Amino acid sequence: MANLRSPRFQLLLVLQVLMLIQSKVLCYQYKVGDLDAWGIPTSTNPQVYTKWSKTHEFKMGDSLLFLYPPSQDSVVQVTAQAYTSCNLKDPILHMNNGNSLFNFTSLGDFYFTSGEPGHCQKNQKLHISFGNGSAYSPSYGPSALPDSAPSYPTVFGTIPAPPSSAPSQSFPVLMVAVVGFVVCSLLSGNL
Repeated sequence: MANLRSPRFQLLLVLQVLMLIQSKVLCYQYKVGDLDAWGIPTSTNPQVYTKWSKTHEFKMGDSLLFLYPPSQDSVVQVTAQAYTSCNLKDPILHMNNGNSLFNFTSLGDFYFTSGEPGHCQKNQKLHISFGNGSAYSPSYGPSALPDSAPSYPTVFGTIPAPPSSAPSQSFPVLMVAVVGFVVCSLLSGNL
């Protein structure tokens, strides 16, 4: 058995920790609407939130950031029926601080609209369906969307692009475990 106080063993532990730290972060924070932020859509882009939801793929642990002037707007999470009819009574969640963060902690359909009367009727609403690997809003056809989502700097920092079809993230952890096992075995004289 290896001596836990030996410099070789401690160096091994430091190397393993450094390799684990290099793993990618698997959660993203998405600014709703990108540069358009959270507000009433313009007449030139009335489906901004529908388009936006189609260009992002959400995963468990991701979050939505709604930015708006708190004195002029708010965000409410509502049911599907309330979303369709723009009924603001009895919301599931009400956020009104101007910097509202919603975390995905379960799979399903999520419906958001402005908490201000009349804004929902002007298409200030967002539908996110997640758990089947896609985000969509049924009121907008996929053929009108660009092939890839733009990623550009904003006043709030860069907007994370959805992850590409990269290899499984469990590989670095598995590699660290195997390398650690081999090195520990070599240090203890078992190999």
